[in-house]
Amino acid sequence: MRWSQMFAPTLRDDPAEADAPSHRLLLRAGYVRQLTAGHYSLLPLAVRVRAKIIEIVRQEMDAIGAQEMLLPALHPAEPWRRSGRWELMGQEMFRLKDRRGADHALGMTHEEIFATVARELNSYKQLPQQWYQFQTKFRDEPRPKGGLMRTREFTMKDAYSFDIDRAGLDASFDAYHGAYTRIFARLGLPALACEASSGTMGGAGSTEFMCPADVGEDLVAHSPACGYAANIERATSALPPASDGPGLPAPERFATPGVRTIDDLRAYDAPGDRQIKTLVYILDGTLTLVLLRGDHALNEQKLVDATGAAEIRAAEPAEIQAALGALPGSLGAVGVALPVIADEALRGRRDMFTGANIDDMHLRGVDVARDITVGTWADLREVAAGEPCPRCGEPLEIVRAIEIGHIFKLGDRYARALGAEVLDPGGKRVPVVMGSYGIGIERAMAAIVETHHDERGIVWPVAVAPFQVAVVIAQSDDADVAAAAEAIYTALRDSGVDAVIDDRAERAGVKFRDVELTGIPYRVTVGRRGLAEGVAEVTVRATGDTEKVPLDAAAAHVRTLLGTA
Repeated sequence: MRWSQMFAPTLRDDPAEADAPSHRLLLRAGYVRQLTAGHYSLLPLAVRVRAKIIEIVRQEMDAIGAQEMLLPALHPAEPWRRSGRWELMGQEMFRLKDRRGADHALGMTHEEIFATVARELNSYKQLPQQWYQFQTKFRDEPRPKGGLMRTREFTMKDAYSFDIDRAGLDASFDAYHGAYTRIFARLGLPALACEASSGTMGGAGSTEFMCPADVGEDLVAHSPACGYAANIERATSALPPASDGPGLPAPERFATPGVRTIDDLRAYDAPGDRQIKTLVYILDGTLTLVLLRGDHALNEQKLVDATGAAEIRAAEPAEIQAALGALPGSLGAVGVALPVIADEALRGRRDMFTGANIDDMHLRGVDVARDITVGTWADLREVAAGEPCPRCGEPLEIVRAIEIGHIFKLGDRYARALGAEVLDPGGKRVPVVMGSYGIGIERAMAAIVETHHDERGIVWPVAVAPFQVAVVIAQSDDADVAAAAEAIYTALRDSGVDAVIDDRAERAGVKFRDVELTGIPYRVTVGRRGLAEGVAEVTVRATGDTEKVPLDAAAAHVRTLLGTA
């Protein structure tokens, strides 16, 4: 490839609209251009990187016996209605009607459609099956941001396993876990395998692969001491046991004028860990009290996971007052005939403080088991940095991270809904047991840039770089310099090295800047001075180190650096 013929519209200055480093650099280096919010055109350099990411993923999928397919991106509503997700997906699903008035959707994911294909399986002897695809997905993100990190249209590698039983699913899940570990290592992405919520996917469990990054939208609780890692939506910690006194024979009401917050109540000898925080939520239309320790925060995804609620929102003050007779700040669950879900940290607690459901009044001496009718106990609280790790007891760190992969144990939910059944060894028809495994391709590209860049631009790992080497003609108007550079470029290409030659009629400094900005791992520079000495300069992008190499040995030297000699 000749740079003079390549469309790589680099920019001198950072785009004003870019926030994340990957967004800024992919725009500046001429990889992407925004069409509208959440929709990006991938330009030639980005297409080359994307193809290399896909090939690495494909190799690892094939290595565990997965077979590639390609299913439609436009789905009829019927399979989604059968699974119950037509309504559950809400506004994030792009919906449309065809000319006959039939409902369709642009696929956010493909569990239902793969399960439909799996109806052609008929015997346990055909299992296990592993299927995957690279397909465009569509999500009507309310706030697309971060360039390729959160978009409305993107490429997903989604894979699906089909087994006869849970033991088979466990084996498939482990195989994908290993494949994902290898994929991210080959992509140059540090990846923490984290316990995670299954969300709208459902199933018995899931693991997210999270790449630590300052711009990450997820929080991960991590123990460097033992390796424990979990998404904040799933993370737990080992709280020290509470030591409560005997308390009072019954709750005692006392005046608390002006008290509206947990901190306000501390002035009444009520430390945060002895207060009961009462939150009011509407869960699938039902007003519900959610109880936590006063110094703990609710994680809403944990509440969703614990209740299975499809619709969740905090109650409005007017709704709260109508139901409880008081406004937030004086709320409690003592003597209340409403559904109550409580965090496990409150189990067995005595001598506690809570609101009296009368404005400016609270209760002391509350015994949770005696005074509150808890319908459901669950882990609802969000862990905090410094709390003890549930495995090793060492302090947890909370780090920002980018989700780069997610694997799910789905079970038989989709198979039962879509009728994907086989005959088991006893001749009985049973639903197949499924797993689902996803990697966002453009998101992986952005994550690589987030973890591999410097003040001069992108620093691609060799495995995914658009070109491995750029040969720069320092003085394009010098025929001898150009001929020497062309000879090195031809030798590299003939030996299978992915190279580009910068033959533009530009100053050498402009060419150097563009090679650095676009992140090409190695640069071979041929100029008049080097030609007179019989050498070319080989520069390593990641370190900036430059070495003079004899012209006739330059191609072999680069192959050695690439490990392909």
